[in-house]
Amino acid sequence: MKLVVIGLGQCGCRIADHFARLNLKAHSERKATIAPDVIAMNSDQADLTGLKYIKKDYMHRILIGLRQTLGHGVGKINELGAQLAREDGDKVMDAIKAEPRFYETHAFLLIAGAAGGTGSGSLPVIAKMLKERYFGKPIYALIVLPFEHEQFTETRSVYNTATCLKSTYDIVDAVFLADNQRYVRKDASLVNNIEKINKQVAEPFYDLMCAGEVTKGKHVGSRTVDAGDLAASLEGWTAIGFGRTELPSFRFPWEIRKKHFREKALESFRGTQALDATVGDLSITCNPQDANKAMYLICGPAKEMNMDMVKSVSDYIKNLSPKATIRGGDFPGEKQSIDVTLILSQLSFVPKIKEYYEQATEYAQAHKGQLEEVYRRIDSLAELSKELPTLGQ
Repeated sequence: MKLVVIGLGQCGCRIADHFARLNLKAHSERKATIAPDVIAMNSDQADLTGLKYIKKDYMHRILIGLRQTLGHGVGKINELGAQLAREDGDKVMDAIKAEPRFYETHAFLLIAGAAGGTGSGSLPVIAKMLKERYFGKPIYALIVLPFEHEQFTETRSVYNTATCLKSTYDIVDAVFLADNQRYVRKDASLVNNIEKINKQVAEPFYDLMCAGEVTKGKHVGSRTVDAGDLAASLEGWTAIGFGRTELPSFRFPWEIRKKHFREKALESFRGTQALDATVGDLSITCNPQDANKAMYLICGPAKEMNMDMVKSVSDYIKNLSPKATIRGGDFPGEKQSIDVTLILSQLSFVPKIKEYYEQATEYAQAHKGQLEEVYRRIDSLAELSKELPTLGQ
């Protein structure tokens, strides 16, 4: 699947930068193009400058709201982010049209952090513009949820998250949810943590996007997962996960042909081991039984994958998500591991979203009362000073 990737705000742009990296990786490893057009849009000039892989011209790094923000962001006010996107969103549309390979792409992927201002505000606005202009292409959103400490100490972040989720869900075809807290490593420095999280959020998409775009016959699976399978499997709230089982570093050819019975039994079990890791590393906490659609991709050396492995993985997923329509396939590659990518889509219930909606509703009501009290006290102070002279007049 070829995607037009659009990063919005600081978080969205940095994750989109990793999609640009993955596109270069696909070129070198598999002679495939998976993201021919990666665009970053932000109201903060410094954040755009810090990107590594997205092209540096003004059609790929788009600065919006320069007159209002002077290139320094919107300060977590997502209403302002939405306003700037409405005013300057045509810059994104022009950048998309300028890409010669745009009409080869199958879908849009919009990426944003839900807690910020520019990303959470502009995501539904840009999605609506794309929906009105390119109604034949699916639009997917990848929304990154805030850290736990942000949820409990920064009430504005919760409000931004809830309004972004609600507004985006009503427009796009599917929403990938990524919970920052699930990727945190307590012992890592802040910079390394954020960079590693951004990389982990983007990485599960790599094999899925490559599977239908490879040009070498040896990389074409017996059951290929292509853009049509993805489009049919993605709807509503969606979780994605990636797991890996390492293979022995080296074996002689005759050891592969004549396996010991213990090794033969373990071979089929490696797929379910990788799937265990995948389920434990889903991008959002959810109950797989709430999924109505599921898709898996097994990737590894062709000689290490067999029908027993595919059957065991498929049966495992059916037990996890008995109501789901399951699609899947294999992707032979030159690697020393068995990798499994899993998508659970059309989730009927996500506990984290319920939390955000409830907390944001409470915040909106409390914030309205607090503002009324602040303005009342300001007015009372002004009333006391009415009889005093004003200097400088």
